[in-house]
Amino acid sequence: MRESILTIPISEILDPKEGCPVCRMRNMLESRTVEYIMGAAMMEPDVRIETNRAGFCSAHFTQMLGQKNRLSLALMLQTHLDETRDQLFSRKKLFEPKNARKKRLSEINESCFVCEKVDWGMERLMRTFFEMYKNPEIKQLLSEQEYICLPHFDLLQSIAPNYLQKQELDSFNELCGQLTRKYMDTLYEDVSKFCSMYDYRSSGKDADWGNSRDSIERAIGFLTSRKP
Repeated sequence: MRESILTIPISEILDPKEGCPVCRMRNMLESRTVEYIMGAAMMEPDVRIETNRAGFCSAHFTQMLGQKNRLSLALMLQTHLDETRDQLFSRKKLFEPKNARKKRLSEINESCFVCEKVDWGMERLMRTFFEMYKNPEIKQLLSEQEYICLPHFDLLQSIAPNYLQKQELDSFNELCGQLTRKYMDTLYEDVSKFCSMYDYRSSGKDADWGNSRDSIERAIGFLTSRKP
């Protein structure tokens, strides 16, 4: 698992010019992790220990359901439910802190096996990305991206100072800001066009919707990093 994550070339992530490159990075890690857990790894004892402990969030349960392997998912749910029940409702241990059960409940509700693996992979890929950013080819590939979504614009702004010197950091932030602002301007125009098409003066079978028909979905994807 570790090797497959670290061997994803940064250029492979930046080569496409559609959407947000950080979303592609995350989506690739999510896809590989979900395929991994829904395959033969599901029966590996050390993996099952982790999934029993962490469980899965709503978004990743949905992705796992999309794998069409309901038996694998049911087997993981069976042992996860059993362990969760034991942690929450087994007889209270002697000298157990008063709020121990509440703490365990919060940990269970906030944890996800896939999220943990994706966060692990993202941290390492981001480190690799910034190490390679000094390469003019990588800078050029980044500048050619369609946009950087708002959540990942925030992420890049937050972590870039950990990897880049001031001069390089300023130019990086400016580039990311241009990509985000430019697409936000385009989205505003497309959403505004969509709204205007409901005016009676714009109606009719020959009405020109331009690029506005999917503007709502694109705006949600840009604002949340998740396509609806």
